[in-house]
Amino acid sequence: MARRPLQEINAGSMADIAFLLLIFFLVTTTMSTNTGMQRKLPPPPDPNQKNDEKNVKERNVMVVLINKDNNIAIKGRPIQLKDICEKTKKFFLNPNNDENLPEKKIKDIPYFGKYPVSKGVVSLQTDRATNYEKYLQVNNELVRAVNELRDEKAKQKFGMPFDELDQDKQKAIKEVFPLNISEAEPRRIAAGAGK
Repeated sequence: MARRPLQEINAGSMADIAFLLLIFFLVTTTMSTNTGMQRKLPPPPDPNQKNDEKNVKERNVMVVLINKDNNIAIKGRPIQLKDICEKTKKFFLNPNNDENLPEKKIKDIPYFGKYPVSKGVVSLQTDRATNYEKYLQVNNELVRAVNELRDEKAKQKFGMPFDELDQDKQKAIKEVFPLNISEAEPRRIAAGAGK
């Protein structure tokens, strides 16, 4: 009995089918995008500005440290994540003009007139080994503090939440409580910081 030769499979259309499947999966697959944190960078300093004007007084800076063990400290004192928001609000408000809390400058703001605004800046510093999730949690608490201050001021002044205000009023509230959070480049932070 003679063997019949095997028929060759036409593989010419296989490439077309694979290509169509690739296009199908590319079109139908949704990809999650990480948008990151939206921050507006400060403008570069004026070259004509004197050096002593660039320096920030120590009382106007609240240093928040996260060490490699993910322990948090504010101005060298350990703090729990849940307490950061209130501590930050108190720092920016300085209700009793405490000399250990930020100074205030008088600023002319629409809807408010001449209004005392905090010169406070929060400096968030992390260790190179800090857990990214812990960094985000701390950052969220700092931003939440400013958002709560804005919301409280909007309700007090305009009788409605910040998000419901028109753009001009929101802009005025943002001038009263700017998002003054500075993030330093990660570095080595002593293991004892924040314990």
